[in-house]
Amino acid sequence: MEANPKNVFTIKVEDGKPGKDGQPAVGPVFRSVLAKDGFPVLEPDMQTSWDVFRVAVGKYPNNRMLGWRPFKDGVPGPYLWKSYKEIYDEVLQAGSALQHLGVQPGSRVGIYGANCPQWIVAMEACNANSLICVPLYDTLGAGAVDYIINHAEIDVVFIQDKKIKEILSPNCKSAKRLKALVAFTSATSEQIKEADNFGMKMYAWNDFLKVGKDNPHQPCPPQASDICTIMYTSGTSGQPKGVMLTHESHAMYVKGVDLFMDQFDDKMTTDDVFLSFLPLAHILDRMIEEYFFHKGASIGYYHGDLNALRDDIVELKPTLLVGVPRVYERIYEGILKAIAELRPLRRVIFNALYNRKLASMKAGYSHKTASPFADMLAFRKVKARLGGRLRLLISGGAPLSNEIEEFMRVTTCAYFIQGYGLTETLGPSTVCYIDDMALVGSAGVPATYTEIRLEEVPEMGYDPLGVPSRGEICIHGKSLFAGYYKSPELTNEAIVDGWFHTGDIGEMTPDGILKVIDRKKNIFKLSQGEYVAVEYLEKVYGFPPLVEDIWVYGDSFRSSLVAVVNPHEENTMKWAHSNGYKGSFAEICKLEGLKEYILKELAAVAQKNKLRGFEYIKGIVLDPVPFDIERDLVTATMKKRRKNMQNYYQSEIDIVYKKLEAQKNAAKSK
Repeated sequence: MEANPKNVFTIKVEDGKPGKDGQPAVGPVFRSVLAKDGFPVLEPDMQTSWDVFRVAVGKYPNNRMLGWRPFKDGVPGPYLWKSYKEIYDEVLQAGSALQHLGVQPGSRVGIYGANCPQWIVAMEACNANSLICVPLYDTLGAGAVDYIINHAEIDVVFIQDKKIKEILSPNCKSAKRLKALVAFTSATSEQIKEADNFGMKMYAWNDFLKVGKDNPHQPCPPQASDICTIMYTSGTSGQPKGVMLTHESHAMYVKGVDLFMDQFDDKMTTDDVFLSFLPLAHILDRMIEEYFFHKGASIGYYHGDLNALRDDIVELKPTLLVGVPRVYERIYEGILKAIAELRPLRRVIFNALYNRKLASMKAGYSHKTASPFADMLAFRKVKARLGGRLRLLISGGAPLSNEIEEFMRVTTCAYFIQGYGLTETLGPSTVCYIDDMALVGSAGVPATYTEIRLEEVPEMGYDPLGVPSRGEICIHGKSLFAGYYKSPELTNEAIVDGWFHTGDIGEMTPDGILKVIDRKKNIFKLSQGEYVAVEYLEKVYGFPPLVEDIWVYGDSFRSSLVAVVNPHEENTMKWAHSNGYKGSFAEICKLEGLKEYILKELAAVAQKNKLRGFEYIKGIVLDPVPFDIERDLVTATMKKRRKNMQNYYQSEIDIVYKKLEAQKNAAKSK
């Protein structure tokens, strides 16, 4: 993907304006150069999400579309595949069965389960018949599922077999409103009986398709302005919000990516393969898959165990990998571990080759031409660990550290980019250009159908007219959501004068390159009146080798910060061994000596990053169990649920504050 020589990625369509009459100041408005003459118009036959799939089937009927790994004796086997035509036939049958059940256009249909071909068949059956697809996160608990079924007034749920018990649970009160459950494979006789007691029909997958085959109906295609999906965001507090996305916005995303990709010499082909493991109920994976459908390429689903993802990579040999920062952090840690085990001379050679290639890339060479010698001698082994065919890696969901992004760009022998977007913006609102090292550490520039500006946040000291330009990221354009379902107040709060207020804080260069630096709502005031931007601090404090993850806490009744730390198991056990401690990881995490050591490491990081005194962490709690979804401490995309974390750790936090108070009083009495 050698980029055409382009130094300019954006155009400024409006100047910034100072605050006036109580209104905040706003920065300049930037748009992609791809839309310099206005947002591109859609082709007549590509107006909806259904069009994207329907047209692809016509072009590529026999191409491999969806792949999965069937289990034999508990072990996943080789990938099996279905073609575009085979999936299309199933979509027509599933759509006919829904019509036979009396599900009317505009009705809501739920999909609850892990990524698999049945998920896509259900989604496209909704698209074909003007039904609104409502994905349910595979990792959402029964409480949220109950809420969404009721709130969205869902009629039918397509469901992974192991999730059936969640719907049939007494806790899921809204199950009574469902007409039918359709299992991804099959249901037990007991579950069929239970469903009957609820007044709903339970279908095995093949039985449901047979209903459609025996009772064929013509599809009822949607209009561009119709709602395609209501995607509930897991949220970090309160009940999930239903984000309404139109068919037109889906089609515009596909058109926008086409125009973006047309700039590069290295083209996507029907031979490209995407490994899907991020939830399909999350906008990032959903939109990547829709684009792959458009290009007639292939998607292989992971076998269900993220800890064994490398096994899927080796088996599938994907050309595209899309992950959140934690995925790339694990890959990075794995490669560093392998390097550490090399003989000293080989390590020296690896580091020399790395520095040489990095310098060449910073000088303007592409990753392919920067150092073919280094690729052949050292980095081809990294490429082999990732399946051997990767051409592009994409990171989204949260900012990735510069160090890891540079490392991935140099060592993977593939293009690596970051982007920024939300469910409300149908995924990527900004995207980086490949092989442009000036964009490392940034979220990139506005996507094809997007305009971006920053808005003043006076309580945090962020000024979009200052240097650097900083403020809340606001987005305008054709890819915005239609509103929050049944929540006009929330919609009006989020969209003001056509601008969607993301709640994220950005920094913008004079030529429209965006960096995400903070979160507007994740601030609090300490008792001395100082504001603390907690996400920024967590980024800074996450660097020590013994820190796997960290949650920083403070409130307006305290003058100091404390934190809960998930220690890095391997590095912690190495520390314990070198300091003469023995025991399990959980036992080591109870040691006062470990707490003192980690506190010193955190203080050193604070000093190195020139943090202010009140931003130093004064006490910590160590939890050997990573912040997880099971305890409702993080969302499905691994964002911290801060209120839940406070409730969960409150008693331990109080003990830490009492100790700090005692130390303070003891110091005063001396």
